[in-house]
Amino acid sequence: MVLIAVGANLPCNGRDALATCKAVVEALRGQPAIQVEAVSHWYESAPIPPSGQPPYVNGAVRISTTLAPEDLLKVLQKLEHDFGRERSVPNAARTLDLDIIAVGDTCQDDPHLMLPHPRAHERAFVLLPVRDVMPDWVHPATGLPLNTLLTNVAGQEISQIQE
Repeated sequence: MVLIAVGANLPCNGRDALATCKAVVEALRGQPAIQVEAVSHWYESAPIPPSGQPPYVNGAVRISTTLAPEDLLKVLQKLEHDFGRERSVPNAARTLDLDIIAVGDTCQDDPHLMLPHPRAHERAFVLLPVRDVMPDWVHPATGLPLNTLLTNVAGQEISQIQE
């Protein structure tokens, strides 16, 4: 089981952020060695830290894969590039952001890929979509269940997008 966070707040190739997020889910479905098992609802959230950027569209995808985490990261970074992602400064607005949140119970403190994602437990825009695709998820490093983690981010600005 792998959890991937999907986010965007800039248009890309004539698509708004929501259309980009949906398109990347379809792109994931077309990747060899990746099986999309569940896709969350889509949410709109304020940028963290506050910056005056447009709001983000966020979601989560639960996949299964035979890829090693580092190889999966390469696939995700290529998709980001294909969808117009430009890396400038930390927390910059972006056409697409794909983050590996967790790979099963793996805890890995590698500077290139930390697992679970080092800030996932602090962000409602990650946790609410994760609840949609894996409501019984337990954070591998803290051992805290999702409901406890959600209580800790209750004040963050986020709402489900009604489609």
